Amino acid sequence: MPIVVRLDDVLLARGMTLTDLSKAIDITLANLSILKTGKAKAVRFSTLEAICQALDCQPGDLFTVEGEG
Repeated sequence: MPIVVRLDDVLLARGMTLTDLSKAIDITLANLSILKTGKAKAVRFSTLEAICQALDCQPGDLFTVEGEG
């Protein structure tokens, strides 16, 4: 079952753009775009922690398993 990245949904709920997030956590827009589109093969815990802190969310808010819930 593939993992679905819900970064767009969380950004929308927070009224942020990918560019805003990129600036807030000092990660390139290109790298965040790769994550957002589901093309990333891995995510560093430090990156995940920075995203969650900037968006005030939990990792489970950002990822779901396709076919569940």
